Order: sequence, then C-alpha cells, then structure tokens
Amino acid sequence: MGFEIVHKNNTAGNKPELSHLGIETAKKVIRFHQSFPMYQTTPLRKLEDLAKLLMVDKIYVKDESYRFGLNAFKVLGGSYAIGTYIAKRLGMDIDELPFDRMISDEIRKKLGELTFISATDGNHGRGVAFTVNQLKQKAVIYMPAGSAKERLMNIRAEGAKAEITELNYDDAVRLASRHADQNGWILVQDTSWEGYEEIPTAIMQGYTTTAYEALQQMEEKPTHIFLQAGVGSFAAAVTGFFADYYKEERPVITIVEPNAAACIFKTIKANDGKIHPVNGSMDTIMAGLACGEPVTVGIDILRSYADHFVSCPDYTAAQGMRVLGAPVGKDDRVISGESGAAGFGVFYEAMTNPSLEELKSKLQINADSRLLFFSTEGDTDRQNYKRIVWDGAYHRP
Repeated sequence: MGFEIVHKNNTAGNKPELSHLGIETAKKVIRFHQSFPMYQTTPLRKLEDLAKLLMVDKIYVKDESYRFGLNAFKVLGGSYAIGTYIAKRLGMDIDELPFDRMISDEIRKKLGELTFISATDGNHGRGVAFTVNQLKQKAVIYMPAGSAKERLMNIRAEGAKAEITELNYDDAVRLASRHADQNGWILVQDTSWEGYEEIPTAIMQGYTTTAYEALQQMEEKPTHIFLQAGVGSFAAAVTGFFADYYKEERPVITIVEPNAAACIFKTIKANDGKIHPVNGSMDTIMAGLACGEPVTVGIDILRSYADHFVSCPDYTAAQGMRVLGAPVGKDDRVISGESGAAGFGVFYEAMTNPSLEELKSKLQINADSRLLFFSTEGDTDRQNYKRIVWDGAYHRP
C-alpha cells in the first residue's frame, strides 16, 4: 500500500469542549511533572538548514528522547494518571501530591499495597513501571506478540513483572483489563471504552506537558502540526491543546498512521460516526502505532479539530529516521525511533518524492509554512534502529 489521505471538513456540527486539555489544565499538569527531580524541558530542535533545503520557512522537532531518562514521552501520561488516581483515592487534589510526597512513606501507608497493570508495545509500559517503581508498589505489564526484547528488559529493569504475549495489542489490552477486574488491580491504559474513561483522560492530560513546553519554546505560531497516532491519545491531546489555545486560528493538523494499523484513518474515512477497528497482526515497523481500536475519549476531538488523516507505508518512518539522524549543515541531530519519526517522514516524503505532489498540495505546505513535529521516542529498540538507519532497511520503492 502507498499513501492515502482524507481531508475532514471541520466547519459544521457540534464540537467537543476542550478545557480539560487547555492551557490551564496543562499548567496544572506541568506543575506535577516539574516536581519530579528528573524533570527537564525536552529540546525543541530548529532545523534551519533542512528548512532551506526543503524550501519552507521553519521546521521544529520536539525531541522526547530526553524525557525523564526513559527515551520516550509516554511517562508523561502514565505518571499523571497514576498521580490523579492516588489523589482521588485519598481525597486530595493533584497539586497536593508533588513527587516527593507521592512517593513518601506517609502516602504509601495510606494506600497500602497496590498493583498497577497495563498493556504496551514498550514505551507506555515503561513509563507506568517507572512511576510504580518510584511508589514502591507493584506493576504487571503485558506486551503484544513481536515486541522488542530490549523494551521488555527496560520494563523489567523498573521492577515490573512483564511478559510478551502471543496476542496483538488490542487483545493484550483486553487481557490486562480482565486481570485487573479479577484481581482488584488498577488498570492504567492509554485507550478507553465505555465504563473506562477516567484514567485514559488523565493520560491524555499528562501528554499536554510536551505541547505546553513546545508552545513556550517556539518563536512564533506554527502553521502546521504533524502528529502520529496509535490509539490516538497523544494525537488527540496535542490537537485539543492547540485547538483550544489558538481557537479558530489553529494550525493545520495532520494525523499520521501506518497502513497496517490505520484505525483512525479508517474511522474518519467512513464518516458515519462509528468506530472502525483494524484487526489482525497489524505488521508494521511502527510498533508504538500498531493499535487497531481508536481511543473513545479522543476520537471526537480528532474528528472535529484535525484537518488531514494520512495512512502511510513503513518506509516513510524509516526515511524520517534517517533524515533526522543525519542532519543537514549545522542542524542538530535527532535520534528518532520508528514511531517517533512517522509524522516527520510523511512531511519529508511529500516534499521530496515527485510522485507525491498531490499529497503535498493537499497538506497545504508552501514557502511560508512553519512546521512542528513531535519525535515521541528515541532508539528504544537499538538493534532495529541500526538495521534501519545503518543498514538501510525499508527504502522507498
């Protein structure tokens, strides 16, 4: 399969309210994250020489490989969701539960022994395991078939009980949910369904930290934002944040998914108000995006506020990884993993592949464009990163 794009007309109909992802919520979220001793604002790379080469005004890449020493952004969502869960359980506000108090013996004695459970391809589970380890509580993590052993070992290094199952991602989520119900464990999952929406919403709110940081770091308003999506929690969170902040003058927002797991693309294309899942193994190098069912608490935000939805082949992400890893001129290097480079890869292909002139036109990119990307992970699977970047796997046909 090649590239497919759906343009969504966002002018009509009732749109979901966004204050729960807006600037005041983001300030509350970032206060919580700033209380962590390992917190630092991740870099926003300005690729000036590449922008000149591709004949656009500005290219910005938010580099989340520096987040909390975990090489990915996902800890933002898991940590905030766990923090808000604990605060609610104790009748507190999250502002009363900074990191040092959250991990204190005082709080642990009030909570007793807890077990948190989740399903993940790697990054989300590592963030959950990291937070739970800081709390001196227990974590159980299930991973879908084909998950990288390095990601499994990183999760186990945080003290979690973790295993790679024979299931696809969505079935691993269902397994985690069943075990949570059977054992009285707390499910911390970045997707949602009827009856399970509070924690996924808090996870989305946690992701606003990276959007808020980018807003503070940028010299001027972006004209375009590219966001890769698995279940769509991150994409919906960042879309909601910028749509709320800029209102009717929001940037053009493009959602990117792999061909093999384009559940949001499929849902938007159907345009019937229903969820359209992707089933099966969802074989793609973009492991973090290999999800078959859109997040219910985020899909209406994407329907209403995102502009374009792109389904792309695997070589797109590979090309993005190589370009970011071998910068032009004096530009900074960005080590971006298979999922982290997907949005940038679509942009780069649209600008350099002569067969994609129509895609470039639909994306509305020109010499005045100021583009913002989020590299959501680094080389979390180093063996595969080298195979793609060093050995040249997955090239444009």
